[in-house]
Amino acid sequence: MCKTVGFNSFSYKEKLRLIFEKIHKKLCLTTLVLWYLLVGSTTFYAQDKTTPIKDLQDIFDEVLRYQHQNYIDSAIVSLNKAKDIAEKNEDIKVLLDTYLRFALLHLELDNRDNTLFYRDRADIYLKDIAYPHGEAVLKFVDATLLYRDGNNFQAMNMIEEARGLSNDRNLANHLLLAEAYIYSNREKFDEAQTNFNALVVNADDKERAYLATKANLGLAQLNLNTANIEESAKNALAALELAEKNNFNREILESNRILTTIFEDMGRFDLALQYNRGLNKIKDSLYNIEIVKQQAKTASDIAFGHQNKVISELEEKNEKLSQSANRSEVMVILTTAFLTIISLLAVSLYRNNQIKLKTNDLLQTKNSELELARDSAVSAMKAKANFLSTVTHELRTPLYAVTGLTHLLLEENPSDHQKEHLKSLKFSGDYLLNFINDILQINKIDADKLEPLNIEFKLKKVLTDVVDSLQQNAAENETKITISYDEAIPKNLLGDPLKLSQIFMNLVGNAIKFTKKGKVEVITKLLEKKDEEVTLYFEVKDNGIGISEEQQKNIFDSFEQGSIQINREYGGTGLGLTIVKSLLGLFDSKIELKSTLGQGSSFFFELDVKCEDKAIAEIPFELSSEDFDFNGLHLLLVEDNKINQVITKKMLTKRGMTCDIANNGNEAIDLAKANEYACILMDIHMPGISGEEATRQIRKFDHEIPIVALTAISMDDSLDSFYAAGCNDVVTKPFKPEVFYQKIGENIFKKKVEEQA
Repeated sequence: MCKTVGFNSFSYKEKLRLIFEKIHKKLCLTTLVLWYLLVGSTTFYAQDKTTPIKDLQDIFDEVLRYQHQNYIDSAIVSLNKAKDIAEKNEDIKVLLDTYLRFALLHLELDNRDNTLFYRDRADIYLKDIAYPHGEAVLKFVDATLLYRDGNNFQAMNMIEEARGLSNDRNLANHLLLAEAYIYSNREKFDEAQTNFNALVVNADDKERAYLATKANLGLAQLNLNTANIEESAKNALAALELAEKNNFNREILESNRILTTIFEDMGRFDLALQYNRGLNKIKDSLYNIEIVKQQAKTASDIAFGHQNKVISELEEKNEKLSQSANRSEVMVILTTAFLTIISLLAVSLYRNNQIKLKTNDLLQTKNSELELARDSAVSAMKAKANFLSTVTHELRTPLYAVTGLTHLLLEENPSDHQKEHLKSLKFSGDYLLNFINDILQINKIDADKLEPLNIEFKLKKVLTDVVDSLQQNAAENETKITISYDEAIPKNLLGDPLKLSQIFMNLVGNAIKFTKKGKVEVITKLLEKKDEEVTLYFEVKDNGIGISEEQQKNIFDSFEQGSIQINREYGGTGLGLTIVKSLLGLFDSKIELKSTLGQGSSFFFELDVKCEDKAIAEIPFELSSEDFDFNGLHLLLVEDNKINQVITKKMLTKRGMTCDIANNGNEAIDLAKANEYACILMDIHMPGISGEEATRQIRKFDHEIPIVALTAISMDDSLDSFYAAGCNDVVTKPFKPEVFYQKIGENIFKKKVEEQA
């Protein structure tokens, strides 16, 4: 079976190839010759006639205007006039330009078949003339097609080839814009930003305003993706102003869409609603089904006419060839059959376009339904997150009263039977607090509210602190905890010690819970050290009850503990391993599990961190809360809840401290100005001005006084914002009394601690 060549000018060439492969072998050579005569030898030459340059330029300007205003059907109709003039004058270069513009317009309609038809027609003419600019635009079309197919690197290579063929300023700017989109798609945001900034101030003599609008939109989306909300809003507003001034309808739509998202993220729902209305207005006026359908029909009809004209030219060529005495009867039959097939294919293409229009109508309807469903799901997720955040935050206030009063009662020498009840109450309060903290942690992770820190820490100390804090739990289960630490690990690492502590608190705590009279081992190893990059291996291993293969499939899901029986026997929320999995995801790491039922379990993962070569002096010891002399200290307590005021004041009195009480942020500022205090205990969430704002105001006239935030942290709170406002430390309510006293002592006697360190 031979292969027919010369099909490059048609997008349906593969269909033709399959048909002709069925022709008998002895007719194949004849078919090849005929096809070459019909198509392969078709050549156009520009005649020496005057092209009406002014008329053509006016038409091209009109096409550009319609294109920018998103009236693509009108642009195609106008461009068809330019094509007719070019054919009349037999001006091949102008005809080439019109075909390439047709290809770009059909790209905007997302009609790939028609785009390829015009692209291939232009490619045929380029084979016969030297026209570098035309080749450059053709490569720009190819780059756009490759980019839409997800072939970013090939598209970038095609752009570079186009740039080397033409120095036309307008084309260069469009190549720069396409390159910026590819950089954004590859998350190379710095390079993309450079291109967009260059286009914002472009000096293009044809499309200066349009390119600046597209560049501002690109910067708005880029800044939105990188959480630079303020800059994103500025760019989107600049794009909207340019688009409305020049009637760039599609860009007006895109600007309103981005601004709606931006102001939703900023919590400015009034502005979000305003721009959402603008979005719906432009959608209703330009993107309803009837308008889209009419645009597609006009474009398809003109393209169908051009395709029919190609067929007519082939038929005329065939007619001339058929009159030749040297043509055999077999060739005549094949020619007729061949043209019939082409005609049928053209009709089929037209019918397919009609079907495609109907399908597009259906798809638009379904897409609208899906968008509504998606919006409903997003709203439901936000409502769930806000509900959980509110509930967990509100639960902390009464829970603070429960744990605080329990602590005070335990210190007042209760009778033995009362002490037993109070200890049970304290255990229940601690359990409830851990449950609330787990829910809040999961909620923050789901809402992308957590970001890893990058601070200096000592890994061995982090692990030792975790193990020491869990020794009592281990003793209750008669279980031994050991640390196997690789001393080759650099002493000073850069990372997030808080989240690492959370990970090991959950893993080790989980191992202790399910191990009775056994052993829990924490293992660390140095896998690789390259310059300042370190890869570490961590494992928490126990010889407890183990996990079956079936249970291992869901063990990392929320509220999963293997079975109902395990939950009833051992208790717990089933959120610990979910939190571990989510926290490790922040560091691009993954928790893995090996376990045998009845023999124990092993949880392990790898982590990449940076290390610091310079040594930091070891602190020989740390002061505990018992080392601080609190007698006679006078503090300011800022708290709006009356019960919390009473409890906190009693806890301070127990250690010999006195305090003034401010019911809100304004009172706190006034008292801080009028009195001297050893420390300020600042609630964050209060009516009127918040604790953060009150702290900022106090820092304007007092830079030295320690300020410790006492707050029930919600999902939207950030520890970084507390420190940025001027807080020295943060204690989360409800808190353990020893932590409360420790934080107060550390901040009041900071100099003493530093001297003894």
